[in-house]
Amino acid sequence: MQRWSFQHTWTQAGVALASLGLFFSFPQNSRAWGRNGHRLVVNKAIDTLPPDIRAFFESNRALLVQHVTDPLDALVKTPAERHNHFIQFDKYGRFPFEALPRNYKSAVMKFGKTKLDANGLLPWQIGVYSEKLTEALKAGKWDEARLDAAILANYVSEAHDPFNTTDNLDGRLSRQNGVNERFGTALIDRYSSFFPMRPNDAMFISDPTDRAFEACLSSHSWLETILLADRKARQGENSFTDEYYDRFYNQAAAILIRQLSDAATDVGSFWLTAWINAGRPPLPR
Repeated sequence: MQRWSFQHTWTQAGVALASLGLFFSFPQNSRAWGRNGHRLVVNKAIDTLPPDIRAFFESNRALLVQHVTDPLDALVKTPAERHNHFIQFDKYGRFPFEALPRNYKSAVMKFGKTKLDANGLLPWQIGVYSEKLTEALKAGKWDEARLDAAILANYVSEAHDPFNTTDNLDGRLSRQNGVNERFGTALIDRYSSFFPMRPNDAMFISDPTDRAFEACLSSHSWLETILLADRKARQGENSFTDEYYDRFYNQAAAILIRQLSDAATDVGSFWLTAWINAGRPPLPR
């Protein structure tokens, strides 16, 4: 069901070299929320759904939680998968980056496929998997639909991580190496049991790709605030101590909880939208 492949005419050596080149050309730390973050979002997303479809997703909660991290596993085996997990808005001018067309074909015509691949395809990948889930639901391919729903949830969640929207993905440009992992993984692992997450009810999305762009733009707008919080938390600290994390959490928790809550709302909304666009088929339980 994955949409990545290499040309079959290449030799094995050529494939290996090309893979290695892709690995180093894409940002190396693109795990975003990490596994616990993705699982948290999926669990909360199920709670946003209306009764018409909630039973189906509730009965598949364990499967969704298990497979929402499949794209993270794919990153290890398939370096080209990395470009599906981010979009570097910085490469397209200034906020709100209107120079970048949201229609993929128009963007390719303007910038070329090579540049788009290098700068990331996240919002378009969300559009692809939204359609993929819609088609699986319409055809009654329930096993495929379950897996598509989990993978779509991963990409939608990624759109809500501010560090997936910038060339400063891992903080190297601002000399804050690893800030993305501290924000999106360490804070969740340390403090998620205290998160007062309150996602909104899922709603129909008129244009999934456009909504994905809006989510990425909203995420991008929080970057400087998070970077400032990290710098303040590090003052007087020679290493990332418990005190550092307490400070960072106190200053960045509101943004983190908001982004995770919005991610859960959007995941539920993308699921609901796919079902509606599929013609509202009766779902098995």
